[in-house]
Amino acid sequence: MKAIRRFIVRPVLPEPLAPLHELARNLRWSWHAGTRDLFAAVDPARWAASDGDPMRLLGSVPTARLAELATDEAFLARLSEVADDLRGYLHDDRWYQARSAELPAAIAYFSPEFGVTAALPQYSGGLGILAGDHLKAASDLGVPLIGVGLLYRHGYFRQSLSRDGWQQETYPVTDPNELPLTLLREPDGTPAHVSLALPGGRRLLARVWLARVGRVPLLMLDSDVEENDVHEREVTDRLYGGGSEHRLLQEMLLGIGGVRAVRTYCRIAGHPGPEVFHTNEGHAGFLGVERIAELAHEGLDFDTALEAVRAGTVFTTHTPVPAGIDRFDRELVARHFGSDAELPGLDVQRILGLGMETYQGGDPNVFNMAVMGLRLAQRANGVSTLHGAVSRGMFAGLWPGFDAEEVPITSVTNGVHAPTWVAPEVFRLGARQIGERRTEDALSVGGSDRWDAVGDIADQDIWELRRALRGQLVTEVRARLAASWRQRGAGAAELGWVDGVLDPDVLTIGFARRVPSYKRLTLMLRDPDRLMRLLLDEDRPVQIVVAGKAHPADDGGKRLVQELVRFTDDPRVRHRIVFLPDYGMAMAQKLYPGCDIWLNNPLRPLEACGTSGMKAALNGCLNLSVLDGWWDEWFEPDFGWAIPTADGTATDEHRRDDLEAAALYDLLERRVAPRFYERGPEGLPDRWIEMVRQTLTHLGPKVLAGRMVREYVEQLYAPAARADRAMTADAARELASWKHRIREAWPRVAVDHVEAATTAAELGATLALHVRVALGDLAPDDVEVQAVAGRVDGEDRIADGVTVPLKPVAGPDPEGRWSYEGPLSLDRTGPYGYTVRILPTHRLLASPAETGLVTVPSEEVSEGGGVLMR
Repeated sequence: MKAIRRFIVRPVLPEPLAPLHELARNLRWSWHAGTRDLFAAVDPARWAASDGDPMRLLGSVPTARLAELATDEAFLARLSEVADDLRGYLHDDRWYQARSAELPAAIAYFSPEFGVTAALPQYSGGLGILAGDHLKAASDLGVPLIGVGLLYRHGYFRQSLSRDGWQQETYPVTDPNELPLTLLREPDGTPAHVSLALPGGRRLLARVWLARVGRVPLLMLDSDVEENDVHEREVTDRLYGGGSEHRLLQEMLLGIGGVRAVRTYCRIAGHPGPEVFHTNEGHAGFLGVERIAELAHEGLDFDTALEAVRAGTVFTTHTPVPAGIDRFDRELVARHFGSDAELPGLDVQRILGLGMETYQGGDPNVFNMAVMGLRLAQRANGVSTLHGAVSRGMFAGLWPGFDAEEVPITSVTNGVHAPTWVAPEVFRLGARQIGERRTEDALSVGGSDRWDAVGDIADQDIWELRRALRGQLVTEVRARLAASWRQRGAGAAELGWVDGVLDPDVLTIGFARRVPSYKRLTLMLRDPDRLMRLLLDEDRPVQIVVAGKAHPADDGGKRLVQELVRFTDDPRVRHRIVFLPDYGMAMAQKLYPGCDIWLNNPLRPLEACGTSGMKAALNGCLNLSVLDGWWDEWFEPDFGWAIPTADGTATDEHRRDDLEAAALYDLLERRVAPRFYERGPEGLPDRWIEMVRQTLTHLGPKVLAGRMVREYVEQLYAPAARADRAMTADAARELASWKHRIREAWPRVAVDHVEAATTAAELGATLALHVRVALGDLAPDDVEVQAVAGRVDGEDRIADGVTVPLKPVAGPDPEGRWSYEGPLSLDRTGPYGYTVRILPTHRLLASPAETGLVTVPSEEVSEGGGVLMR
């Protein structure tokens, strides 16, 4: 019979074992080897059966075993040591505490998903894994972050395959009481709630669950509470599920409810309130609207509150394509705000204006979450250098008149949390060289440009490690493959071949990621016969492990999965290429270390960053990738291979795939496989081992999440905190008033006349510029007049322009015009040109482009000014 209700009966630990609860409740165990080893020692068999989840382990250990451990002096000593280590980790000063006092007292970090550990299945892919790594690295560095997300009752789907290879989805129910979470409670013991108003007088209530990610509290909002109606209870049912209204409610709960949860947590826990709010992708953008409402409640008008909110907000975009952005119908959003719903104190039209696509080609009838995120943040970034450039081009319409390179979106290249992703065997090899503590610091805090100690590791040791990791992957793949075939309906008699799948001495390629079309899961199948020859080569065979999930609503992605699975089912090659369903953190932690090559072949430049190759590199795996995302930034021939791309506009999609697949096959046949199988005098692949060594020495320190979070602190969080402190109510009121005055006056701002004088157009000469401008009702203190100069192309577009501020020398004349002058040094040869422009300027602006206003000479003035040195 089926139970009508399920609940957990928790074990009562003997008093000497009480610290086990503390260790299990803090997710630091997910990246701290010593804590995991301690739990494994409690009961090795049950630890394996629990998939490395301490909460499940402690719920299954027999009372007799607990009593035995409570009198085991060696175990208790080890328990005390690990517990003391955690307490020191939580309370001792770390990197952040040694920095300047100007750093923010707290930062709130909002994300729709967090991939911290497989035991907390609240992630779907790269965005969530990145968010989890961000929290863990912040904890290691001592950064006072507060994470904010949603708790999905079904999480993301579990993937299996039908007999014919079609993706199947299931949504297991997760009970928060079985997870490493505690309910946030008021001082009187009652559960803390946040509430949102819904149309028609309804309310959406949510509890707040707390996960401890080392030093970082992660707040997760859960709408599955008895006080809600069925519709409201299902708001946090599953990640990225449901229709438009369902998604809108999730994002309102994340942003608006998330701010309220942070305020509640800080009040209850005594935690400093955040000075900086970081929006990880547009899903949480409504947090800025809630903060405007908070300030409006204190008496600030909308524009003043907007300036105050923007000063302390950071927005990170992760998508390089407009299709990846959440866009809602304008009327749907309008229905959920105003007098009959949420934030009744704010003008609905002002809220709608934040997400309106006002730029050329935009749709004024949709509400764009990324556009709102950018308008509500004074600082924004992409997640690799290339992605920053792509984002500046994609969102340039919000700053009309500026070249894309001047759009105020910078970049911080993603990193990965090495203690989570580095195999224990790799860690132990490093610890043998420099000691356990120094290895931990190198992987978590980072800070050095090179890991020179890798150079002292013997070639034999590196190669033995690589073979051992490959062998572990072979064992893992066979077990997962057998389980997958049983799910597909195969009987035991059909599975004898699985024991011969993969070989620990064969070049092993990994490919694992989500399955949108641009990642090109099936590019490797472009020429099936050629791939088959690679797999079955007698002298230099390759083997490939593939994994990935298509979105449940993406039938195109599911067809790609099915196409690949059908190829891997072929008896001729199934011992050399496999597809493993249900890709997730637990699988990834085995897959990255066990592969020799990590393959990535997206359509350039559609991969924002692509951190899976970073995780592989930290384990001594070489990358074979299109120059996209982080690989475009840090590729060197010492670290792997770059797949040539055919991304010219004249190449159609199918032709491009043909060319790039051929380039991939060529690399594997002529360079990668020969390098792997080539042996030196000692019988080792010396050149391959040297590439592994170079990858670890030079690339390893760059790809760390510790490096990434340090850059966020120094380049974004610290400036945002300074701006937030400077943006008092009076300063915000001043800035809002100034912007209003500037916008009103700007149509009357013009460049009237430009003239230049020089003795000769020679390198080193100086050009004397004389400019006359009309400022209307503005004064010189309101603007900056600049010359922009540099090399020009055949259409007179300035490349790599240098700006030179000009100084007012006279004015206003009877017609209200001002004269400006300044020298322009001719510091380069070849075709050269200049122009003049006028920008608004104010001490509280974060960027010259912030207002989106710029005036350049008219055609008549440009013709008078001329272009020099053709």
